Parts: sequence; C-alpha cells; structure tokens
Amino acid sequence: MQKNLFIAFEGIDGSGKSTQVKLLAEKLISEGHKVYTTCEPTSGPIGKMIRSVFSGAAKADHRTIAALFLADRLEHLTNEVDGLLLKLKQGYTVITDRYYFSSYAYHSVYVDMDWVIATNSICADLLRPDLTIYIDISPEVSMQRINAGREALELYETEDNLRQVRSFYQMAFDKLKAEEKVFTTAGNRSPEAISESVWAEVSKRIQ
Repeated sequence: MQKNLFIAFEGIDGSGKSTQVKLLAEKLISEGHKVYTTCEPTSGPIGKMIRSVFSGAAKADHRTIAALFLADRLEHLTNEVDGLLLKLKQGYTVITDRYYFSSYAYHSVYVDMDWVIATNSICADLLRPDLTIYIDISPEVSMQRINAGREALELYETEDNLRQVRSFYQMAFDKLKAEEKVFTTAGNRSPEAISESVWAEVSKRIQ
C-alpha cells in the first residue's frame, strides 16, 4: 500500500475524464491526501504548439504530432518547478487527464503503434501509472457530447476516427497488460456512478 499514487485517466473525447479527475481529487483531499491535478497536452510551450495544430491554426505531419506529444510528456515529467516526478517526491498524489496511452490510441490511427510505444518507453521507464482508469464510451455518445459542448471540432474529433481510437485503446491495453494496471469503467452512466466505481478501485491502493 502506498501513501501517494500516480493515476492517469484515459478515454476518447467526451468520456468525462476531466469531471472524474475533479471528483477523485475532491474525494482524496477529503480523506486527507495532498493532490496535484494536471493534463496533457500541458499548458507549456510544447503543449501550446500541439493545441495550435489541433485548432487548425498550424499544420503538422502525424509523426511530428506524435513526437510533439512525447516532448511535451517528457517536459511534464521532468520540469523542475511542477514536473510529475517532483510532485510525487513532494508527497502529492498526482492525477493526470491523459498520459501515454492517449498517444498509443490516437497516434496509432496514423502511425505504427509499436513505434509510438517504443518512442514513449523513456516516459514509461521514468514513471508508470500506479493505476490507469479508462472511461469507455461509444463514438456516437462521444460526438453527441462534443457537439453539445463546443462550437468547433478539433483534429481527431470525427466519429470514424474516434471509433478507431477506441479500438486502438483496447489493442494497447491487451498488448501491455503484463506491464500496466488498467481499470475500465463504463462511461455511459451518471458522473456519480462512475465516480463511485473509480473510488472503489482507487481506495484499494491507498492507505
């Protein structure tokens, strides 16, 4: 049993990850834990480059996008002010909205998954999640939520693409099941029901 954990939330767009990050953080804080929440892409310089590509303001090859995510993730891990490794060392339970499984799922639609996994191995060697929580929803529900919540779609946000991403998530989980601890929960329920299932799983791993 550990005092502080590194937890990553995963899922296709619209799965409710950010809501569940917030609810889990609130629950952990109420139980007396120090909590640091974060997300990828980050708000740093490389993360801003990625966001500009996603919005259509800039263009990049899919291999370049995958490489930008790797660079952003390494900075996310090692930053001397608020890097994940530092926050864990300081005793925080760290919760991130997306980590390297997002790269495995999203980039593999366009480039070879084994290449994406291999390039991200430096991140996995530095820090594997104590638990990856995957919120599973259908591409149809994803698009309904995205269309209801935004004025403009971003790169990757089409039903066909998200269907492929969802299948690649499962492929990556199967491929890495010996190394990674993944908990899947159904995302077509109320936020409260999802939060209860998440807490039941997380509480097994904390003191």
